[in-house]
Amino acid sequence: MAFVTANWNPLGEAFYRKIELYEMGWNLKDGLRDCLVAAAPYGGPIALLKERNRRSPSARPQLEIYSSSGLPLASFPWKSGVVKQLGWTVSDDLLCVQEDGTVLVYDLFGGFKRHFSMGNEVSQSQVLETKIFHSPYGTGVAILTGTLRFTLATNIDDIKLRRLPEIPGLQGAPSSWAVLTQDRQCKVLVASESHLFILDNTACTPVTPPGFSPEAPSIVHICVSFSYKYLALLTDSGHVWMGTSNLKEKLSEVDTKIKTPPKQMAWCRRPKSQQPSAVVMWDGLLLVVGECKETIKYHLDDESILVPELDSVRIISGTHHELLQEVPGACEEIFKIASMAPGALLLEAHKEYEKESQKADEYLREIKEQSLLSEAVRQCVEAAGHEHEPETQKTLLRAASFGKCFLSNFPPEQFVSMCRDLRVLNAVRDYTVGIPLTHTQFKQMTVQVLIDRLVYRKLYPLAIEVCRYLKTPEYQGVSRVLKHWACYKVQQKEESDEVIAKSVSVKLADAAGISYSEIATKAYESGRTELAIKLLEFEPRSGEQVPLLLKMKKSPLALSKAIESGDTDLVYTVVMYLKNELNRGDFFMMLRNQPVALSLYRQFCKHQEQETLKDLFNQDDDHEELGNFYVKASYKEQRLEARIALLQSAVDEYYKAKNEFSAKATEDEMRLLRFQRKLEEEKGEPLVGFSLHDTMTMLLSVGLHKQAEQLYKDFKVPDKRFWWLKLKALAEKEDWEELEKFAKSKKSPIGYLPFVEVCIKHHNKYEAKKYVSKVTPEQKVKAHLAVGDVEGAAEAAIERRNESEISTVLSRCSATTDHILVERLNRAKATAAKK
Repeated sequence: MAFVTANWNPLGEAFYRKIELYEMGWNLKDGLRDCLVAAAPYGGPIALLKERNRRSPSARPQLEIYSSSGLPLASFPWKSGVVKQLGWTVSDDLLCVQEDGTVLVYDLFGGFKRHFSMGNEVSQSQVLETKIFHSPYGTGVAILTGTLRFTLATNIDDIKLRRLPEIPGLQGAPSSWAVLTQDRQCKVLVASESHLFILDNTACTPVTPPGFSPEAPSIVHICVSFSYKYLALLTDSGHVWMGTSNLKEKLSEVDTKIKTPPKQMAWCRRPKSQQPSAVVMWDGLLLVVGECKETIKYHLDDESILVPELDSVRIISGTHHELLQEVPGACEEIFKIASMAPGALLLEAHKEYEKESQKADEYLREIKEQSLLSEAVRQCVEAAGHEHEPETQKTLLRAASFGKCFLSNFPPEQFVSMCRDLRVLNAVRDYTVGIPLTHTQFKQMTVQVLIDRLVYRKLYPLAIEVCRYLKTPEYQGVSRVLKHWACYKVQQKEESDEVIAKSVSVKLADAAGISYSEIATKAYESGRTELAIKLLEFEPRSGEQVPLLLKMKKSPLALSKAIESGDTDLVYTVVMYLKNELNRGDFFMMLRNQPVALSLYRQFCKHQEQETLKDLFNQDDDHEELGNFYVKASYKEQRLEARIALLQSAVDEYYKAKNEFSAKATEDEMRLLRFQRKLEEEKGEPLVGFSLHDTMTMLLSVGLHKQAEQLYKDFKVPDKRFWWLKLKALAEKEDWEELEKFAKSKKSPIGYLPFVEVCIKHHNKYEAKKYVSKVTPEQKVKAHLAVGDVEGAAEAAIERRNESEISTVLSRCSATTDHILVERLNRAKATAAKK
């Protein structure tokens, strides 16, 4: 602990420290000299490409990918064109930009994923310079072509190329340029000697930074902060101007007293820091500049590169990997010499407590008297998060835990969360993993993204442990990691299908929410169809199994699985797919072996494909259904001859099916059609297409009683049905004379109450009374009441001594006008009740 401040250097009101993260595990003979180097932010991987091989100039350059600790991840000879720039996407894919504008994309382990072009203009004029940048839209690529024009793609996953306006008067390559993200738009800031221009979609605008005179020396380097909020400009006179990226505010200006153009420059500022600072690197020298005139100098022994981060700058050389950052406020408060901050006092109190010294009580009393114990605990917890050495972390957390013992209401969440975070961070910072995240970066990145990074590196056991330790919901954590592991496992060629399938099923047995179909798809794409089928057996959802089985040309199995699911929509999906894929004969043969599918397909054909339905019935010799098919088809036919022909075909099929009832009924329908046609020709009445019932009704309504009676006899219509039809037809015509003749023609099979009712319905009470005397005794009361004869109804009810009928008549009587009749009815009702 005595050496915590040993590597601190003051700059203005702040301190800066350079921490060694790793001693690099790679073995580079010439270090980083003559290499294209790209390191991903957030402790990401490093890519190296030798620009030339001095010992063997004709040999192909080697593209190598390492972890941040220098452990090899991939290596392969570069066989494509000349590479102008390497860079990493936000998801740790490697971009290789060639001089013809082609961008090749590789994964972390050197596997080729895809390529895209930056356009014909770039291809023709070649790439002069390029920058790969990250923005809220994703990973972008900006290119300066040989014609001194800029082409921009803000998101490589959705390529939309933009050609920016020309810079007036530009004769040669600009001295420096950078990409800015402002106002939801990506722009390019270009320096040409002492002039600055901002290029957007529509215009090239000259700008002058505040406090920057037009006669100022040439700008040789532009540096933008990680968040795009701040900007640093270096002139050939050695001055560094720092301000906001919108060029509206100047923060500071420092003279480095070095006029040689630097190799690299990076912004170095903590998110909540009040001091602007930038790091400038020359051969063998690193300079930190801030608000004051003083600077911090670091000497570099090897060729190095700077990697800007959210809260720091990483320095990578051939032998070491270091972190340069402004000392966080909490750490400064606690460890600064002679600090009287609450956290510093609490740390001293804990040290004395461990020595069993009573000074611990004195320190604690001093903190408590100022009511700063909560603040002291908070400072120690926060400082622990910013420290990289586990021993320092433990010391600070023990001090915080000690201080918490004297607080009754201190919320434990911050302390517990920091302990968890540090355990995860220490695990991923380990040399074998090589992800040197700071706590600030970890919080910005989120746990979910960190798990993705571990999965992408195939560090599945560690990812699972992190998920379990942080209690990540299973579907977001362990299950998702196991799914990625399984997808990777099924692509391994050295193990048999049975071994892999068993291994996957055992590992994933208790995992929730995993789709085996996705894993099976990976196996199929890797050329392992049988393994994919085995894996699909573990998939409980048929809807997930079937699409892949169809893709694998396993149609019978897909159809069986769809039927087992009981999902008719899924069965229809498979059947329609098979219909388009198979020839007609094979399709029908497959359906014959699956009755459920055949039944559903028939239902479909009934509504959509009638001719196909006919073919199905023919193939199965289903004469009954063929007869039904011809009958239904006849209803849609307008021409009489065609309709009769269809009905005759139906009759033939019904006889083949030995269904005489349907055959005779269809023959009757054919006779009816012929009868209707004959009447049409004779009378001109449109009857073809009507049913037997409607035809008889039509004939009766137009007065063609003889023809109706003939139809009645020919088709052996039941008497009751005919009488009803004729009764209604005559009443509709109000042909009361004919109705009376009809009633007297012979005894009515439907009785005479309907005659009464139909007359009343047509408001002819006079005619209705003629039939009251003919109704049966059981219907007398109802008939008398229908014509309004209450006394007659009373006489009939009393005569029949029917209590229900007497009650009905009573309900129709008036107590004032019919009181005598009411008394008679009541006496009769009492007599009927005694019986």
